[in-house]
Amino acid sequence: MRGAALNITVMAVATGIVATLALPGYAVNPAANADGVEAAEALVRLRSTQSQSLEVEAGAAVQTVARDQFTATSEEELAAAQAAAAAAERRAQLAASYQAYSGPTTAQYLANPAYPNFSLTQVAEVAMQYQGVPYRYGGATPDGFDCSGLVMYVYAQFGIALPHGVRAQSSAGTPIDRSAAQPGDIVMFNDMSHNGIYMGNGMILDAPYPGKTVSIRPLWTDAYYIMRVGI
Repeated sequence: MRGAALNITVMAVATGIVATLALPGYAVNPAANADGVEAAEALVRLRSTQSQSLEVEAGAAVQTVARDQFTATSEEELAAAQAAAAAAERRAQLAASYQAYSGPTTAQYLANPAYPNFSLTQVAEVAMQYQGVPYRYGGATPDGFDCSGLVMYVYAQFGIALPHGVRAQSSAGTPIDRSAAQPGDIVMFNDMSHNGIYMGNGMILDAPYPGKTVSIRPLWTDAYYIMRVGI
């Protein structure tokens, strides 16, 4: 009987040891390993669903972004910038070509006029060819004109000699009524500060001042008269 009891006791102890070893690790101390188990289970769920969730605190600030907080260059602004760039390039090209001018001078035209037969209409047409020429004080060729230099150079091509200077030119022709003015006539400012070539409809073609170029523009003052030369 004593031997049987000992065998039963040994068997019970052995079974207990085996059972203990078979328990999972977290069963030894459930409280200490609870977080690890939950994290492991969450990782398994994440790997199986390939998804995750994000919790945001209730007090977190939310910023609204509106379209009107941003600006963009309009098509009109782009077009204006492109036009300005093209105009600047054109002015640079013109300036380069005029600085390299080696054509006839006023004196050479007077000796051999390009247009022997005088015509006011043709005077205006010839003058228009010099739009874009830069202003240059004392200039009288297409590398640069001042106001009276432009008038002198254009009229020289018709064999008409004019002095260089507004006041000097004012005595070279005959003042006429404005109602009789034709394109090609000369616009003389009353104070002798400026002149140019009349283009009709209250417009003048002139060499304005430094930084500007020969152009057609409206007459901006009433203090002028029309002078005719050549007829």
